[in-house]
Amino acid sequence: MTDDLTFSITRTRFDEDYSPSDSSRLTTNFANLARGERRQENLRNALGMIDGRLNELAGSASATAAVSGATGDRYRAELDIVSVSMEFSDDGSDERFPLLEMLDVTIVDQHTGERHRGILGNNFSSYLRDYDFSVLLPSLPALPSDFGQLHGVLFQRFLASSAFHDEFDAEPVVCISVSTSQTYRRNGYVHPVLGAEYEHEHSSLTDDYFGRMGMQVRYFQPAGGAAPLAFYSRGDVTVDYSDLQLIGTIATMETFQKIYRPEIYAANTSAGATYRPTLEHTDFTVPPVTYDREERSRLGVTQGRWTEEHLVTPHRALLARFAADAAVAL
Repeated sequence: MTDDLTFSITRTRFDEDYSPSDSSRLTTNFANLARGERRQENLRNALGMIDGRLNELAGSASATAAVSGATGDRYRAELDIVSVSMEFSDDGSDERFPLLEMLDVTIVDQHTGERHRGILGNNFSSYLRDYDFSVLLPSLPALPSDFGQLHGVLFQRFLASSAFHDEFDAEPVVCISVSTSQTYRRNGYVHPVLGAEYEHEHSSLTDDYFGRMGMQVRYFQPAGGAAPLAFYSRGDVTVDYSDLQLIGTIATMETFQKIYRPEIYAANTSAGATYRPTLEHTDFTVPPVTYDREERSRLGVTQGRWTEEHLVTPHRALLARFAADAAVAL
């Protein structure tokens, strides 16, 4: 395997004073909220929604054994944007590219002062994924067998790096919305924190893409939630993390999904035993946060083109070697 690829991590606190950096991918949910006239109000309201859901879940009967004594204001989430850059040498020159961004959660117990490590992976964001889905995929007559392979290789190389292991002691979990193209059915299993498990009809392009990253999906609807969430992990999300860690991820990502897809996650009627999500749903509560969903779609193409210009085209041979090395290692 090549040894000319290294990673570095920087952290930025995500709070009501946050402003996106020049290298931040602007389609990322947290960056979208932090622009415009209502940026500070947006951020304050979003963080308040996260804390409210955090304490609601921690105070539920199912979580009492792990976080006993929870009250409405006991816990507060601290969120850091973890920005990952990759550095590599190509034709004798050193290059750097902003590879990934994710939110890292810390749960603060405001009664005791204790700080609990949460789970990395919230609002997973990637310029290369923009290129794959917004630029490459629309240009292809058919889906290639290696679609997403480079992205998966780079992600897994990052998780194997000293940069990751120096900062984190637990694998990331990527939590996203369910798909409007699938039907989901409860399978009877109920996790104390994650809630009722659902299964979907068939593997999707998104499943396969995350599969390249070594991740498999399970779907759960937490108590009090309007719809199931998709949890992608490389291990077993039901046993690898504490109740409080899972609560931190649910509170964070359910809040962002309420803002981004209120038709599904802010619906006034909860998903039933068989569920087909739709963005045509009209019975939902609009969250107190302004979010430009149309702009997000436009920027996906812009950022994909930028990735093509600054990474894919000038370093095509080196990137192909990274992918080939990974194939040999397997």
